[in-house]
Amino acid sequence: MVSSSASKYLLAITLAIILAGVFPHWVSGQNCGCAPSQCCSQHGYCGTGNGYCGTGCRSGRCYASSVSDIVTDSFFNAIARQAHGSCPGKRFYTRAAFLQALRSYPQFGTTGSGDDSKREIAAFFAHVTHETGHFCYIEEINGPSKDYCDENNKEYPCAQGKGYYGRGPIQLSWNYNYGSAGKSIGFDGLNNPQIVATNNVVSFKTGLWFWMNHCHDIITSGQGFGATIRAVNGNLECDGANPSTVTARVKYYREYCDKLGVDPGNNIRC
Repeated sequence: MVSSSASKYLLAITLAIILAGVFPHWVSGQNCGCAPSQCCSQHGYCGTGNGYCGTGCRSGRCYASSVSDIVTDSFFNAIARQAHGSCPGKRFYTRAAFLQALRSYPQFGTTGSGDDSKREIAAFFAHVTHETGHFCYIEEINGPSKDYCDENNKEYPCAQGKGYYGRGPIQLSWNYNYGSAGKSIGFDGLNNPQIVATNNVVSFKTGLWFWMNHCHDIITSGQGFGATIRAVNGNLECDGANPSTVTARVKYYREYCDKLGVDPGNNIRC
């Protein structure tokens, strides 16, 4: 005769075997050895959809298509509303234009965990807010009076009569950035830099181009928001050069992290 405790043990073993056969991913997923197309959920299981790729996602294609769910109308418009009604960027910078531009950069806001995604989005919009004055400015104030032509750059030589001053959400500047961004995105950055101030989708693409080439790996690898400040405008702001502008960028970053419900992490100043 089998004892009561032994019966319970056998029943538990039998149930575990049955569950393993019916739900094999419950067993194989516990160590997060997921297929490339799947996410490892916050509870350590493999799968797809919000339950696996959403909040708390550990690895895989976390938030693979949810940037639009994070950058809601409410989030985007809360930034734009703070700009004066007469601002030239008031109707130029739109969420629709941002989302359209985003299609060319599917890795933005989709790398790492759900919290990593939110931190990257918060960081990007913190810089955009500072650079454009809450989506007010399309072009740099007094930009035409400034010289952003690096004549030593032979790959992207300046075109006569063209200005490479700040334009767009990250205020793209310098001939080599216009040339390189144009080559990547598909416009003549050297001969037609002004398109960044007239086509709002191209404008957002230049901001995302700069971000993905200079900031994405920094923020997603955990180096902190401060390192992105150095990448965007380091020589003019970091290491005590202009602590007030660093403070302004950090303020926006903290604010957006708070709105998105994510810890801002360490190393937020440069």
